[in-house]
Amino acid sequence: MGRSPQQGRFRFRLRSKILAAGTAAAACALVAAGCSSSSPTSSGTTPVSGGTAVFAEPPSTPPTYIFPYISSSVISDVNLFDFQYLMYRPLYWFGVGAQPVLNTSLSLANQPVFNGTKVTITLKHYVWSNGTPVTAQDVMFWLNMETALPADYGAYTNFPADVKDITVVSPTELTMVMAKAYNPTWFLYNQLSQITPMPAAWDRTASGPSSCATTVSDCAAVYNYLNDQAKNLSGYVGSPLWSIVDGPWKLSAFNADGHVTFVPNKSYSGPVKPRLAAFEEVPFTTDSAEYDVLRSPSASTKIDVGYLPEQDAPAKPANATVGSNPVPGYTLSAWQIWGINYFVVNYQSTTGNAPIIKQLYFRQALEYEMNQEAVITGPLRGYGAVTVGPVGTIPVTQWLSPQGKSGNPFPYNPGKAKSLLTSHGWKVAPNGVSTCVNPGTGAGQCGPGIKKGQGLSFNLPYATGTSWIVSEMTQLQSNAASIGIKLNLEPKPFAQVTALAGGNCVAASIPCNWDMANWGGGWSFSPDYEPTGEQLFLSGVVANSGGYSDPTNDAMINKTLTSNNLSYMYNWQDYLSTQLPVIWQPNADYQLTEIADNLQGVTPQSTTLSINPENWYFTK
Repeated sequence: MGRSPQQGRFRFRLRSKILAAGTAAAACALVAAGCSSSSPTSSGTTPVSGGTAVFAEPPSTPPTYIFPYISSSVISDVNLFDFQYLMYRPLYWFGVGAQPVLNTSLSLANQPVFNGTKVTITLKHYVWSNGTPVTAQDVMFWLNMETALPADYGAYTNFPADVKDITVVSPTELTMVMAKAYNPTWFLYNQLSQITPMPAAWDRTASGPSSCATTVSDCAAVYNYLNDQAKNLSGYVGSPLWSIVDGPWKLSAFNADGHVTFVPNKSYSGPVKPRLAAFEEVPFTTDSAEYDVLRSPSASTKIDVGYLPEQDAPAKPANATVGSNPVPGYTLSAWQIWGINYFVVNYQSTTGNAPIIKQLYFRQALEYEMNQEAVITGPLRGYGAVTVGPVGTIPVTQWLSPQGKSGNPFPYNPGKAKSLLTSHGWKVAPNGVSTCVNPGTGAGQCGPGIKKGQGLSFNLPYATGTSWIVSEMTQLQSNAASIGIKLNLEPKPFAQVTALAGGNCVAASIPCNWDMANWGGGWSFSPDYEPTGEQLFLSGVVANSGGYSDPTNDAMINKTLTSNNLSYMYNWQDYLSTQLPVIWQPNADYQLTEIADNLQGVTPQSTTLSINPENWYFTK
């Protein structure tokens, strides 16, 4: 894979308290325009058609961008899965129950056929809401734009640059010739998964129709026009562009504060037609404000699908799916996520600490002080999983190695952490700053570039607003201090942390004057669903935030891209999990979803984070 311009998808998991606790009155003011639900007030078992389901948005995270060709500056789980995917369907849909696998039923195309390096894609019969069919030329529209403007797509994966030829055979068939024999699963899950067909009506500029769908050189002007239109949030509803949809929903109201209403697209060709009369998303500034409304709904303020803040959740018993639910009238469901969580260490730091960070024994010592199990049972109330390496453990998939299934390779062990330092030339100063007393590159010495007397003191900015991350960071600071690793915590807003450490600082030409950083949400494997590591851990890619570089790792990743032999995937993840390119931290559940008892079809919740309100219906 070549160098990727993407910044990565920093998960907007801002489900914990991020501001002072709100009041019920403030919450009602926030949702007065969109929180009224026409759903029945009593639960039963008889399905009914109609009603409006109200969905609570994450705190301070409204949808902000409608155009599916989405840049790294606005790509987020909310913009993709809670907004765009409802209206504009990707060519291939992923998520079957809790498994992050291809959903052939909800995909716009049949499963691709691979014959050597040739790939054949056949579209199903879908139509746009203006009556025109979804065609192979609509797929080509996307591919040409990605060819012309790879840096403007936030999930770019060197596709379609790794394809030699693309041919529109007919309105329903398209063929590709891969540059080499790639792993078919990888090509489908991480390359073809990026495509969202775009209607011919979008192929235009301010001066009139254009030809991006057939001519790559026309795409820059088309993109500039569509991107400008997407910045006009007040013009979304009724737009001659954005009102052309192929998904089950279309916009009927949109406010920049986060009040959004969808109504069914009566032209939807998919297998499941909406039963609801409308689907509303409503904003909250804090999770405590949302929780106030959830617990004390009124006639004008009711949430049908909301969330229980972790800090308000009773602890989940071991081996249970959820714990007791403090909210009457709702069913609690833990929404797990297909991803990993970590905080980055900067191998390119200009503070003088890069030589220390490059030492595996130091990273191992720090990981042994990260008590993932205590964070999960403590501030996460049991709603999370240990991150054991570059492949997620929840849900268990074919990609997780036997070693990955065996558990945490670095369980909390301050004794081992101390021993790693003392055996490599450090004088440990509990609750002080340990220093290098035996510099050099030999056995028992500190390592190349580390000076005599240099101390273990590091700056660590982390994102505020998520209570369990705050607790985790202060706990790690205390644990590390016991062996003289001084972590100078710097609480900052999420956006400031990602601006500082959201990409490879050398590749992105931004300051490298930081040692470690934690934006809290790690990485979600979507819309690249096979966890092969090429976007995060290959040398030189921008989303490799700390600048980790290891030729062995690179070679092992590249094998996973060209072979579907899972032994290559297992060998790579087992190697990288112990090399610690980052510091693994708990992978919290995406949210603790509260579902009104009279609303059905919300579960199972997809670990790919997509939602399907067309499956939802009220009962009486």
